[in-house]
Amino acid sequence: MYDLAVMTDWLGFAVRWLHVITAMAWIGSSFYFIALDLGLRKVPHLPVGAHGEEWQVHGGGFYHIQKYLVAPENMPEHLTWFKWESYSTWLSGAALLVLVYWAGAEMYLIDYDKIELSTFQAIAISGGSLAIGWILYDMLCKSRLGEHPTALMLLLFVILVTMAWGYNQVFTGRAALLHLGAFTATIMTANVFLIIMPNQRIVVKDLQEGRAPDAKYGKIAKLRSTHNNYLTLPVIFLMLSNHYPLAFATEHNWIIASLVFLLGVLIRHYFNSMHARKGKPVWTLGASAVIFVLIMWLSSAPMFRDYDWQAEVVVPEPMQYIVEAEGYGEVHDIVMGRCSMCHNPEPTWSGMMWPPKAVRLDNDAQIALNARAIYLHAGLSHAMPPGNVTGMTDDERAQIIRWYRGLGAERAALSD
Repeated sequence: MYDLAVMTDWLGFAVRWLHVITAMAWIGSSFYFIALDLGLRKVPHLPVGAHGEEWQVHGGGFYHIQKYLVAPENMPEHLTWFKWESYSTWLSGAALLVLVYWAGAEMYLIDYDKIELSTFQAIAISGGSLAIGWILYDMLCKSRLGEHPTALMLLLFVILVTMAWGYNQVFTGRAALLHLGAFTATIMTANVFLIIMPNQRIVVKDLQEGRAPDAKYGKIAKLRSTHNNYLTLPVIFLMLSNHYPLAFATEHNWIIASLVFLLGVLIRHYFNSMHARKGKPVWTLGASAVIFVLIMWLSSAPMFRDYDWQAEVVVPEPMQYIVEAEGYGEVHDIVMGRCSMCHNPEPTWSGMMWPPKAVRLDNDAQIALNARAIYLHAGLSHAMPPGNVTGMTDDERAQIIRWYRGLGAERAALSD
């Protein structure tokens, strides 16, 4: 159990690092091409079929770029395809979803206060919702709504708001916002894999075989690319949200997530207008500030309400063995004495309004749910308490390690 916990944590770190690297590559190339496309100039004497050109300077040299709206007259000898960035980002994100939220479903995915799900049921909802979301979105794009981009975008926003609310009814707040980001990112990557790239291959094949490419394929790809453009910034916010309890662990988290999509559209509109040389719509900055202030207010509004913090919290049946294991009594006292002053609904640390990362350690149920994190952060490492502000001793850390490593044998005994 010890080796598995350590290896899983490092594997999660490695996959997260990969996910960030590939996301940077995808978002970087996407933003570059959006800016390039909007900044193209129509000048005299362009080649046949060329839509516009752009001169750029970077890295000590000049670049002369021309775009063909459908395709050039003849097939170029060399083509650079931009696809691995999107695929790698989604695949690494899916791996991270499995490692953190599926493998750790009892801790990170299931919220027993909302609905008691089995691990299988929670994972089925998690994976199934991503697939169903793409199918629904794709059907809408291929319907008559595809000819009305604004109406389609509004309907897509309604779907995203509905999913934000729905995820929050069954998952933890952290998992709800993460899944909304995964839901959106799945649509974006599927757009590249199932629509944009196949359409480009059709155009290339037509050129190779001497046929005039049909302009409809470029039009379809353009619609999906536009959606990806406006969805990118909200996805980044949602992926970062798991580090900020005020975003994911408050009563109105699904409304906050919904407003972030509006915020993302406003920000992208500002940059798109600037890149297209249509001026800088400063009104979008003011509107963005208003929305962000509203988000901050929504995140703090629940603090002014009355909650029954004294309500009994019961250890979930699948995790009962954790608090019945040898050494738990000592660990319970250590956690209560060294950790719970911050990790409780009303932290006693000055200036702290919420428990760090929304992690509570003030009762048996919360300690059981966070057993692995306690072992890694306060047992094997000295990450917690931060700066060892509460004076946790080496003997106490050793006790946490002994207790956690004994859980494997405890669980095996129960299954015999």
